[in-house]
Amino acid sequence: MKLNVLIVSALATLAVQPALAATISVTDAWARATKPGQPVSGAYMKLQSDADARLLSASSPSIPTVEVHEMKMDGDVMRMREVKAIELPKGEAVTLQPGGYHIMLMNLKKPIAAGEVIPLTLVIESGGKRQNVEVKATARDAAMGGMQHAH
Repeated sequence: MKLNVLIVSALATLAVQPALAATISVTDAWARATKPGQPVSGAYMKLQSDADARLLSASSPSIPTVEVHEMKMDGDVMRMREVKAIELPKGEAVTLQPGGYHIMLMNLKKPIAAGEVIPLTLVIESGGKRQNVEVKATARDAAMGGMQHAH
């Protein structure tokens, strides 16, 4: 009887332990440099999680509006739309890149110069818990490849 009480007590203690946050790896974070008067840009990176997770949103203290977007073909037309989340399957690299998933930087007050560092905060959810992941995306010249953004 005492052993059963100890087992139930131990299991109850484990059940109320908070779930550990996923460890998120972010590599090759960059943003597209812009020209004067260009109100939008994009940020790109590779994300990998050690647990199933989801990228829910992004923000920046230096960019007025930041959204998570997807570009994909709809018939013969490439369309861009905001998405509610990007799935980050355990152990799989997910690349945010021009022409696919990306972070949209909008309502820019000034151009983003090549070499400028854009601070971003990603909101990641895993196991019912949310965490912020701080990222620094270095701006690259638009001539370095990828699609131009229009909004």
